[in-house]
Amino acid sequence: MNRIVVTGGAGFIGSNLVRHLLENGDKVIVIDNLITSDGSNLKQFANNPSFKFLKHDITLPFPKTVNGQLSNVNCIYHLACPTGVPNLVRFAQEMLASCSIGTLNVLELSKKNHAKLVFTSSSEVYGDPKVFPQTENYTGNVDSTGIRSPYEEGKRFSESLIASYVRKNNLDAKIVRLFNVYGPGTSPSETRVISAFLRNAKKDKSLPVAGDGLQTRTFCYVDDLISALLIINERGKSGEVYNAGGDQEISILELAKLALFVTGSKSKIKLVERPNHDHQGRRPDLSKLKSLGWTQTVGIYEGLRLTINHLTK
Repeated sequence: MNRIVVTGGAGFIGSNLVRHLLENGDKVIVIDNLITSDGSNLKQFANNPSFKFLKHDITLPFPKTVNGQLSNVNCIYHLACPTGVPNLVRFAQEMLASCSIGTLNVLELSKKNHAKLVFTSSSEVYGDPKVFPQTENYTGNVDSTGIRSPYEEGKRFSESLIASYVRKNNLDAKIVRLFNVYGPGTSPSETRVISAFLRNAKKDKSLPVAGDGLQTRTFCYVDDLISALLIINERGKSGEVYNAGGDQEISILELAKLALFVTGSKSKIKLVERPNHDHQGRRPDLSKLKSLGWTQTVGIYEGLRLTINHLTK
């Protein structure tokens, strides 16, 4: 039985990962400071003897009482970092601190326990890409002082820090760049486009589409993303970077129309002002991930239907 730490485990992706790990028979310790979560996603695990929750900010040293509970850890999934466009200014410093000091503390924990590490980076490291699709060796088109920079540059710094630990300390660590993920477990205030569209559609509210809606995204249902994380942990090569997500592009306007169709809603589509920092599109090259045996099993239509019934009313 593995002892696994999940930082940021109270979040959308983290809580889905915890559920899969517990179902697999692992012991799971979640570390989260609940800065962007109320912890409700973890209530489902409260009576599971294999689950433990530690409220802690990873940018701070682990107290002795916490260190004792983190011994003999086999693997760490490092997901902790505030996210979301509305938080780019509100939690800018927290993003940078989590990706720098926080990642350093997690790396030291991994080193101390000789534990494998899987770090969830982001497609944001590619910025507003000029190359399609984006392979893992594409260095991106980023603005180091732009409004998105706390998250973009934070994740880039984490990647560099992890790579240095692999080279210097022979740490077994993999980096996973996540593209848009959706599915059950998002918060009532979630602003990810799919959650926002489906929630508004169910309430017969207008669906806000930024600009002309022709900007494109790719989407990956959360169960497929979790499968990717598990496969990369098991079969991936230490020090390597892997894209993870969907690779079928859809425009935001078409996504809004699909959300209306799936829900049967009479809501209208409303064009709204588009932020000037919003990228035109991203599409991952998934060749490396697929070479490990991963396949995407849930298409966008099925994924939307699976997500609808789990949205908070």
